Amino acid sequence: MEFKDNIPIYLQIKQYLYREIAVGKLQAGEKIPSVRNLALQLTVNVNTVQRALQQMNDEGILYTKRGEGNFVTEDTALLAQTKQNLINNELDKFVQSMNALGVTNDQLSSILANYLK
Repeated sequence: MEFKDNIPIYLQIKQYLYREIAVGKLQAGEKIPSVRNLALQLTVNVNTVQRALQQMNDEGILYTKRGEGNFVTEDTALLAQTKQNLINNELDKFVQSMNALGVTNDQLSSILANYLK
């Protein structure tokens, strides 16, 4: 994983894990890799991974079983909302980029409709 310099690494790790959950690579109730394994896999400090996981625990996306590790929540409504938030963030970026190119929202609607045909 390549990290961007302008965004804290722990936030990028959270985004990575959110995407893994959203696309189904990590299922509801599934154990996620250990903090050490994630740190090795992503080539980051263990404390950075721990910070990301702690925030995800605080948000309810993950939960911890003492002595067993971190697991993806089984709250399907929360998982669906998390996926929708990711989609909305990507759409926001896309629309802003198109607006910066001078494309209005009305034009964007017809451009997308034509593109998707």
